[in-house]
Amino acid sequence: MSKRPAILALADGTLFKGEAFGAQAEATGELVFNTSMTGYQEILTDPSYEGQLVAMTYPEIGNVGVNREDVESRKPWVRGFIVREYREAPSSWRAEEPLGEYLARHGIPGIQCIDTRALVRHLRDAGSQEAVLSSVDLDPARLARKARESPGLVGRDLVAHVTCAEPYTWTQGPWKLGHAYTNAADVAAERGKRPLDVVAYDYGIKHNILRSLVGAGCRVRVVPAYTPAAEVLAMKPDGVFLSNGPGDPDAVAGAPENVAKLLGQVPVFGICLGHQILGLALGGRTYKLKFGHHGGNHPVKDLTTGKVEITAQNHGFAVDVGSLQGKGDLTHLNLNDRTVEGLAVKGQKTFSVQYHPEASPGPHDARYLFRRFVDMMES
Repeated sequence: MSKRPAILALADGTLFKGEAFGAQAEATGELVFNTSMTGYQEILTDPSYEGQLVAMTYPEIGNVGVNREDVESRKPWVRGFIVREYREAPSSWRAEEPLGEYLARHGIPGIQCIDTRALVRHLRDAGSQEAVLSSVDLDPARLARKARESPGLVGRDLVAHVTCAEPYTWTQGPWKLGHAYTNAADVAAERGKRPLDVVAYDYGIKHNILRSLVGAGCRVRVVPAYTPAAEVLAMKPDGVFLSNGPGDPDAVAGAPENVAKLLGQVPVFGICLGHQILGLALGGRTYKLKFGHHGGNHPVKDLTTGKVEITAQNHGFAVDVGSLQGKGDLTHLNLNDRTVEGLAVKGQKTFSVQYHPEASPGPHDARYLFRRFVDMMES
């Protein structure tokens, strides 16, 4: 691989010089770090990362290449990718192309050969901030100025960039060894029950959330993020799901108002951004975290059972539980910083979690939540 220079410039003037891979391009966004050791392809294609540059803490990235089966949406959404060492030649029988070629094909720049440990320590101290990654403009002062002028995530509705344009039906279920992906009919036959009809709001929904819903016994109809509550209720669903997604929950126009109209009418389950929008629908507030939670090793305590789960997370905002004024009960707590990780609504079949129980490649500690949603609908 020919060496091309690249620069990562942070809004506070911090600079990292390294080697470019992926697209020869420039990208601007909020810079965050992810602590997952595996699953970089799922991270790249998670719509929750729209508007962000992602730095991986694990030192070697690219070892297993890229394949069509492990994507979480229709395209990669990460604006730029930062790694310690990029491995150009993948070593996996499932690889269909190298990571660098995949990024180049989608116009995403990458940078390697920088001290990612120093970068992460800086972000932990100074907080996530706007940054520019460029292999076309190599003027440090100009790049830092561009980073300072970037608008950031607060107040921007990024869901508009990632949501589906039209409703669609999803039938693919989880992978079954020796049989490939299952489908809703297979699951219904195994359960001996009719599928439960679930309408899923697409704020940036991941494929494995949809597979997990099907695997739990649901027939899923996905609708755009701004679909009125009346249209959803007219579909007569057994339950409504609120998906993950990017950016500031308070900026998603009309979403809290629509969810508020659903509460008490139908069982509701929310994940990540959907959890935050539920908090807003209850009259609460959200706030921005210093550097967010991004990775696959976050300990969360389920206060209803006393059990601790290791969870995958990707969010930069959190719900202020005190602002709910008793309208929602705290059910899950982050053991690192004591932030809200789950809510339940008193007297209603409604609950949400801030983390990702569908995590692929994992951990899988919290997959029981999809069964809990189905049990709630069936009851």
